[in-house]
Amino acid sequence: MLAYLIRRIFAVLVMLLVITLVTFGIFFLFPKLIGTDPALYFVGKQSDPIAIEGIRQKMGLDDPILVQFGKFVVGLVAGRTYANGSDVTHCAAPCFGYSFKTEQEVWPLLLDWFPVTLSLALGAVVLWVAGGVATGVISALKRGSVLDRSAMGVALAGVSLPIYFTGMLVIALFSDQLGWFGRPEATFADDPAKWFNGMILPWVSLAFLYAAMYARLTRATMLEVLNEDYIRTARAKGLTEPVVIGKHAMRSTMTPILTVLGLDLGALMGGAVLTEYTFSLHGLGYSAVRAISEHDLPVILGITLISAFFVVAANLIVDLLYAVIDPRVRLS
Repeated sequence: MLAYLIRRIFAVLVMLLVITLVTFGIFFLFPKLIGTDPALYFVGKQSDPIAIEGIRQKMGLDDPILVQFGKFVVGLVAGRTYANGSDVTHCAAPCFGYSFKTEQEVWPLLLDWFPVTLSLALGAVVLWVAGGVATGVISALKRGSVLDRSAMGVALAGVSLPIYFTGMLVIALFSDQLGWFGRPEATFADDPAKWFNGMILPWVSLAFLYAAMYARLTRATMLEVLNEDYIRTARAKGLTEPVVIGKHAMRSTMTPILTVLGLDLGALMGGAVLTEYTFSLHGLGYSAVRAISEHDLPVILGITLISAFFVVAANLIVDLLYAVIDPRVRLS
């Protein structure tokens, strides 16, 4: 198990390095190839040439791209000092650079936005895993019944409806008309009860989409598992149906669910863009859209790398859970 863990961690580190290199090249090499100077985004198009050249020197934008990348990687680990003569600025590790728009360090901005995205993702994942998996299992056990057809009909609607439609619908109905739930305005530290009330609609809207997909996936996988020989053997041995389903069938059913969950949760940690924008939640997704519209390259780069990190980390956790669920993984 230790050797397996070491192999997976090494693969993750290599993958993150490659992702960082490719992403950095896209954001800081491509603008030069199309004739755009990144320094203009920092000082503004109306600035004088001396100010633009000063920014190039301070930010190291005149260095070869590999030199810039090396300094960026070192800055992530040990911090970085930007200097142009007597103008010296130190960026503490992990240094993602400075926002072109606000001239603030990117890392503290990411730390401010991340709790919003984290609370949205974790609250929604609890709802969609519990609701989706339970619905899928019940539908598989009641195959062909009215309950099965109704559940799959609702799941089909959930998969088909875009999040901005369901989000605006629940806001209009449950917040504006009925007044049952508020808007996500308060923070958890300021007023936990008001924060929880304001997060219910975003959680439900996001969970409805994913629960529908998980219900369909769970149903299909469970139906396939129930036809396996070892399930028939377990029933022939006289095991009760709850033991057959809970101990034997669910273990195999959870494998593909864990795979999809790792990808979905990792992606959401990088920002649920449509949900955050629909409910005006200032998380990573909302801030990414705003940074793109403002050509704020360091912020976009930081959010992209954070998103990639969570996707890769989630897949690592899923691989480790595979080893716990299926001993064959540890032996391979």
